[in-house]
Amino acid sequence: MKPVKSLIKKYFSSFAYFYRHLRYRLFIVVGLSILIGILDGFGLTMFLPLLQMADGGSVATGEGLGDLGFIVEGINALGVELNIKVALLILFLFFSLKGVVVYFSSVFKVIISRYFISKLRISLTDLFTRYSFKIFVTSDVGRIQNSLTGEIGRVTNAYRYYSECIQQSIMILVYTVFVFMVDWRFALLVCIGGGITNMLYGSIYKKTKQLSAELTKNNSGYQGLIIQYIANFKYLKATGLLKKYAHKLKNKIKEIEENSKKMGVLNARVTALREPMLIGVVCLVILVHIFILKGHLISVMISLLFFYRALAALMNLQNRYNSFLAVSGSLDNITKFEQELREGAEKEGIKEFEKLNNAIEVQNVDFGYDESDGILKKLNLRIDKNQSVAFVGESGSGKTTLVNLISGLLEPNGGQIKIDETNLSDLKKSSYQLRIGYIAQEPVIFNDTIFNNVTFWAEPTEENKTKFYEAITKASIAEFIGTLKNKENTLLGNNGINLSGGQKQRISIARELYKDIDILILDEATSALDSETEKEIQTNIDALKGNYTILIIAHRLSTIKNADVVYLMDKGEIIGEGDFEQLTESSERFRKMVELQEI
Repeated sequence: MKPVKSLIKKYFSSFAYFYRHLRYRLFIVVGLSILIGILDGFGLTMFLPLLQMADGGSVATGEGLGDLGFIVEGINALGVELNIKVALLILFLFFSLKGVVVYFSSVFKVIISRYFISKLRISLTDLFTRYSFKIFVTSDVGRIQNSLTGEIGRVTNAYRYYSECIQQSIMILVYTVFVFMVDWRFALLVCIGGGITNMLYGSIYKKTKQLSAELTKNNSGYQGLIIQYIANFKYLKATGLLKKYAHKLKNKIKEIEENSKKMGVLNARVTALREPMLIGVVCLVILVHIFILKGHLISVMISLLFFYRALAALMNLQNRYNSFLAVSGSLDNITKFEQELREGAEKEGIKEFEKLNNAIEVQNVDFGYDESDGILKKLNLRIDKNQSVAFVGESGSGKTTLVNLISGLLEPNGGQIKIDETNLSDLKKSSYQLRIGYIAQEPVIFNDTIFNNVTFWAEPTEENKTKFYEAITKASIAEFIGTLKNKENTLLGNNGINLSGGQKQRISIARELYKDIDILILDEATSALDSETEKEIQTNIDALKGNYTILIIAHRLSTIKNADVVYLMDKGEIIGEGDFEQLTESSERFRKMVELQEI
């Protein structure tokens, strides 16, 4: 069984990918296609009896039908005389049944297509949710966004074209079997003609696949430029660099359009060649069959119907396959992206975390993004429950990295981090991180109401409203919200454009307090604010002291004067510790930092 799976993955990788997402549904599509082909074939077979009777006969026979004569013989065996009326009725019946199956097949394919895109989006969302933060920070954000948005639609088109390729392949097979049953020599000519036309399309397929890969790469690059274009809009506008950056965007757009144009030309070539090649092969086959192979015209006529259908299906297959190749780059990209997300999934323990009871311990912890990158070196420290701890030092000293390790965003290369004597790697991180509040220099504000920003879209029940008002009161933002026309239902706009820096920070704090947390992380939380607002926010934070375990990363030393313990870091090591006064006395470097900031 394993060799068969390996063979399918190697030579039919696209089928294996779609099967992994659709399972038995893919075989239902195949089954319906076979049924459509058989009904169409039987319906076409009834044209021969009509030709016989049109030539002067009153009753049709199986002569000239080859092995398909059983159909006429079977009808006669039932005691039914196959005259023109009966033949027309049976013909209508077969094609009516085909129409019913085509209808259900089309509806089913629509359902499957929507199921596929929904399942794929959900699968990528789940995989990305579990993606390692360590890998994420070194990833191409443009590619990630492109894969989660634009590429999804192209992969859906890839499935649609691929399923149509399967359907056309089955139709070719069915018609070929029917032609063989009528006249094997004619069938051999069909196969030769089909093979020749397929060879002529080979170079077009190769070029289309190459252009598709280039288009996917350019789309990812464009998405990356767009992300930076929007994120840095203010800077680019203020410094007059917007037009220069826009020039980069325009060049990338031109590359994408050039690729798309080339693929469009190739598709036009496929479409233009289709009909002339089809008729040319038909004419050639008839000439060979009648004048060289001395075939009968009556068998040629019925075989020609099957042949024409088979060639039409072949041309459709070639057209659809070229369309499939045009989006195959997206399929390859998504396949690799899914694999990368699976391989990059962070390890998750099984023990549920309920709350912090005693302490967080960092024991001999080393960390680096690669072997030569030693950011942290043999760190040891203990943070007791409800203690407020500050980390200071120059940029690059390892403060943020240490806090990222404590919060479970990163895993140490050596040593361990214990939460109440339990190794952090043994905990279910999602349950642990739900008990963490994180407030960054740039507060996270969603384009929604204040209530939804604070409660993270919780249902507006009485219980949740009470929690909401408690959180905004603790964050000292309740009075401001009360002055607004729509109160907590006020829309905040894109990234909180309607708020001042201090108001955004308070709402950010309120969100973390609403969560019912144990650990509150403040990552340069007030450094982007003016001195007066910073002081107000700092007063709010100081009021939380003793109720939460607070970890503070700070450059402004005035914000950590009331911390229980201050750790001075340098090049991944702790070179001093104590409360603010103790560290000022014991560390010359810290004392100089205090003097420089005139505290």
